[in-house]
Amino acid sequence: MKMLAALISGTLFGVGLTVSGMINPAKVIGFLDVAGNWDPTLAFVMGGALLVTGPIVPLILRQPRPVLATEFHMPTKTTLDAPLLGGAVLFGVGWGLSGFCPGPAVAALVPALLGGLPAVFVFTASMVAGMFLYGLLTRNPSRNVSGKRSAGSSIPSEARS
Repeated sequence: MKMLAALISGTLFGVGLTVSGMINPAKVIGFLDVAGNWDPTLAFVMGGALLVTGPIVPLILRQPRPVLATEFHMPTKTTLDAPLLGGAVLFGVGWGLSGFCPGPAVAALVPALLGGLPAVFVFTASMVAGMFLYGLLTRNPSRNVSGKRSAGSSIPSEARS
């Protein structure tokens, strides 16, 4: 059931990115080009996502547990550190240079397979290689992909109100 929910959610997310044009790197680069020919459509996509997410997340966190899990897993880190800031800078530079971030890149694989933008394959392969390299270099046991418990901690019900 969890896999089916993930598949449906991911597909819906990919369709939303495609319909909104966010899998087109030129649209994203146009948004980032505030000094030139600025394209504000990405701001509207983000705003629409916030309008939906903003009111619903507090309602979800008031529930005793998620629908398809035994507990909520939330980040416990509350401070900014060099790895977080470095990762944010690396993400931003990569996004600005390529016009892709992970979600839209994966969603763009489908049209790319049908003869669309071949650069998406280079970006996605580089992204996967970077994740693999990070895993090798850090060997962080709290980050696993086997489906076992992750580093997040559950939130007691009294803290979610």
